[in-house]
Amino acid sequence: MAASLRSAAVLTIDLDAIVANWLELARRVAPGACAAVVKADAYGLGAAQVAAALYRAGCRFFFVALMEEGIALRPVLPADAVIHVLHGPLPGTELDCVEHGLIPVLNAPDQVQRYRALAQRLDRVLPAALQFDTGMARMGLQERELEQLAAQRDGWQGIDVRLAMSHLVSAEEPDNPLNALQLQRFERLRALLPACPASLANSSGIFLGGAYHFNLARPGAALYGVAPVPGRAHPLRSVIRLQARLLQVRDVGEGEGVGYNHTWQAARPSRIATVSVGYADGYLRSLSNRATLRFRGHDLPLVGRVSMDTVTVDVSRVPANALQPGTFFDLIDEVQDINALAAQAGTNAYEILTQLGHRYERRHLGSSAGNLA
Repeated sequence: MAASLRSAAVLTIDLDAIVANWLELARRVAPGACAAVVKADAYGLGAAQVAAALYRAGCRFFFVALMEEGIALRPVLPADAVIHVLHGPLPGTELDCVEHGLIPVLNAPDQVQRYRALAQRLDRVLPAALQFDTGMARMGLQERELEQLAAQRDGWQGIDVRLAMSHLVSAEEPDNPLNALQLQRFERLRALLPACPASLANSSGIFLGGAYHFNLARPGAALYGVAPVPGRAHPLRSVIRLQARLLQVRDVGEGEGVGYNHTWQAARPSRIATVSVGYADGYLRSLSNRATLRFRGHDLPLVGRVSMDTVTVDVSRVPANALQPGTFFDLIDEVQDINALAAQAGTNAYEILTQLGHRYERRHLGSSAGNLA
């Protein structure tokens, strides 16, 4: 299907590549299970489409961050798909978990108490996951809080603890001693809980080895082509192609400036293309004078500052007759993937993915595309 000519920029998502990445990660953590983190609309790539494709491939465990994400995803997936809400319930939303078939991740004593009170009110045992903090100092029960709950006779009354989990701080750095320290803490603290499956490894944690895999791994960014260990070769496929259209071409003379504040001046007579993408689309301003765009085999430098809606590119090496308004430039493709663009921006690939804006025409391709029915 051709992109609409009304679309100034197009984001193409290869669902088959996402499935292939999940299958590779699932192979690495077997015989444990492999979940899929689809929070933030599957890192901006479409949670409904991605989750449906992964369910079809065999994934049965999914993680979102927010309650509303879980509520939106629940109708997309069959009843046997388990959807965890990482932030747990905010006060007054506990019943939403029950009504929508979601599993809350309880992160603090007050969440445990409120969910326990709901179980008592409903006269039911309610499923939940428990997260404890092994070093992130962000979310999860602290050691003393976990010990206090474990010491209470009714600490877990009314709660069916189905998963014990924590989150790694520096898994993308295999030699960082924090990894081993967190593993040691995790093994000690999970012993305070009722016997249940355990989960510690995120995307990068999978590559730390079997000691970190436990019963369930929780990859997110790696599913979407983000390198789990930056700077090292990885077996995962690129999953997106990002393209923006040419708007206009003009010639500039030697010494003439381009863009806001003339941060780039032509060292020689040059041909400059204006391309329809900018920081309003999540194409970061830090890419100014640093990024490379690709056009029919040419690697071309972005010159001048990234504007809200446009960038300017030195196309002096491209035949003039090839530069027709409406033709596409590649910002991300198989040659220059999300990790390469992140390096040019001086950030990580997570930020690039989740900043890709709503103005892109999103196209989901592959045999895995389509709704579950």
